[in-house]
Amino acid sequence: MGGDEAVSDLAVSEPSDSALEKTSAEAEAPENEEDELVEEGEIAGDYLEQLLDILDFDGDIDLDVEGKRAIVSIDGGRDLSKLVGRNGEVLDALQELTRLAVQQATGERSKLMLDIAGWRAKRRADLTAIGQAAAKKVLEKGGREVLEPMTPFERKVVHDAVAAIGGVVSESEGAEPQRRVVVTRG
Repeated sequence: MGGDEAVSDLAVSEPSDSALEKTSAEAEAPENEEDELVEEGEIAGDYLEQLLDILDFDGDIDLDVEGKRAIVSIDGGRDLSKLVGRNGEVLDALQELTRLAVQQATGERSKLMLDIAGWRAKRRADLTAIGQAAAKKVLEKGGREVLEPMTPFERKVVHDAVAAIGGVVSESEGAEPQRRVVVTRG
């Protein structure tokens, strides 16, 4: 029986050591997560710097972390609007290529956000205004306000803007690429 007690004590002490290790790892997780996001931003910045050199474009690359996402911005160069394209189509493609470059380097799928010449920041402000206007219109007149088709990023910005206003709700309807936000009383 003496041997069984020793095994029992060992079994009890191991989980508590594990629990302490998990607690310690969880306490370090936010720092590690931010470090990983900074690393993603640096990899993306290097990739984009090489791309700008190949394309013979000038621009300053700025790296930031916002929430759980690395943010990479290119500003200050001439003709950067060519890298944005019509309705941000080129920007979206460059963002996806940059995410793939980060994934190749880290082995992890990236959610980084790329902005060029402030286009995405301006688009976010415009979409916030569109969401707020739709919400106010529904509050005043009732009914449903159906917005233009949007990308997932754009719809999220509108949903966030509508959620900040009491008395209305929003949901997405339809299938890509015609998926759109609908605002109703809530």
